[in-house]
Amino acid sequence: MDNLLRKHAKSFYWASFFLSKPIFNKCSSLYNFCRTLDDIVDEDNNLETKKENFLNFKNYFENKDLTKPIIKEMWSIIYSEGISKQVVMDLFDGVETDLKKKVQINSKKELIVYSYRVAGTVGLMMSKILKVSNREAFKGAIDLGIAMQLTNIARDVCEDKARNRYYVNHDFLSIKEIINQSRIFYDKSFLSIGSIPIKSRFSVIVARRVYKKIGDYILKKKNIENYNNAGKIYVPLYQKIIQTFLSFFDFIKLLFVKELIYDNHTGHNILQNEVNINERI
Repeated sequence: MDNLLRKHAKSFYWASFFLSKPIFNKCSSLYNFCRTLDDIVDEDNNLETKKENFLNFKNYFENKDLTKPIIKEMWSIIYSEGISKQVVMDLFDGVETDLKKKVQINSKKELIVYSYRVAGTVGLMMSKILKVSNREAFKGAIDLGIAMQLTNIARDVCEDKARNRYYVNHDFLSIKEIINQSRIFYDKSFLSIGSIPIKSRFSVIVARRVYKKIGDYILKKKNIENYNNAGKIYVPLYQKIIQTFLSFFDFIKLLFVKELIYDNHTGHNILQNEVNINERI
């Protein structure tokens, strides 16, 4: 299971070294479920086959087909961590958005709602696995998921265009705007990390720092030509080490956060108008 995490999510795998084995195993199971869902949509089959495979997997989940190990592990996590089934259904809704001949997102509102569904949901489920109990902190977990998804979108414009998916215009100004938007969500997520039990907190601090750094490396391309020629943009190992070191200072800062009162921002208010967050957390 952790092989998928190691192969496809290098930044998360790096941060996972700071988790206990039981927590890591649950995170791996969650990632395995999400990755399987993503692969159904991204595989090279024709659209009708993808839709059929997606509906089959969704039915396995809804009908609790425990003969499927991925489904069994996911339901085990839902029960043990008190995750709302609606959060998982939101994830299905988000992934289903990509099951079209052409995916076109036309507004900031659509982009934030999509990012919540495919990634904010994962942030929320992760916070449950990490034993967060502060309801205000769950909003920050959603923000961190959205921030990371916006980073993904900014990084994968060429790849998405090849799949006829347009989450953002294929020009450097638009990509830069998405990165700037992601930073709002990264910043708003920070204080909520202080609500994670201390033994798991450092891992999330590292993941947040390393993933946010991807945006800096995208901006270093400076123009669309360099961006197009760059291929997949990653944070190099030496920079991951630097960000891990800097994470110790974040860890210390969070020790002084005594009370979290979540500060809604424009992007989160847009989401709140579309999704009943209180119902999900």
